[in-house]
Amino acid sequence: MRIDIITVVPELLESPLNHSIMKRAQTKGLLEVQVHNLREHTPYKHSQVDDYQFGGGAGMVMMPEPLAILLDKLKAERTYDEIIYTTPDGETFNQKTANNLSLKNNLIIICGHYKGIDERIREHYVTKEISIGDFVLSGGELPAAIIVDAIGRLLPGVLNDETSALFDSFQDSILAPPVYTRPADFRGWKVPDVLLSGDPKKVDEWRHEMSIVRTRERRPDLLEDEDRE
Repeated sequence: MRIDIITVVPELLESPLNHSIMKRAQTKGLLEVQVHNLREHTPYKHSQVDDYQFGGGAGMVMMPEPLAILLDKLKAERTYDEIIYTTPDGETFNQKTANNLSLKNNLIIICGHYKGIDERIREHYVTKEISIGDFVLSGGELPAAIIVDAIGRLLPGVLNDETSALFDSFQDSILAPPVYTRPADFRGWKVPDVLLSGDPKKVDEWRHEMSIVRTRERRPDLLEDEDRE
């Protein structure tokens, strides 16, 4: 998989994409992430990529021409399955979306900044708009890093134990169950006996039951959504 990220602050993406699991994914050749500095593709002086809003109002807007120049260049090199724009008014990112995107071959992520990007880019280039929650950040770089991380760890061969991702929270519209490790008795706080029983069937049943209980307590909306489908 290849993911191209368009940003005006590429430095914000260096650490999240070059350590831990994301580094492993790229080292193995399973994921290619290319970060493009939009300022290097603007035809305007002084690396300008933003301007005042038509109609007045506070905040600058990312200009259409630099984005169009870079998007056209990338699209001429390969076919992209989605051109994603990170924006507070996009659809809320969730595990289902991450699963679907992990099956794609090539993606572009446009990191919004300032007051956002010119609407004409959204109308004529963007195919999917994503929000990571009902709040506003200074730019789309952190959401882009989150999206790449969520997608990248799902690619076959990235995780040492590929079944691990199958039991993450939200994979079955429920939260993950409690987890324990050694020692079995810590300060008198003991691991549930079923996890020490050596009976895989009983362990699986307990974990599923605990997932349902935890979801009902903490995120009942997930169970309601499942019932509606």
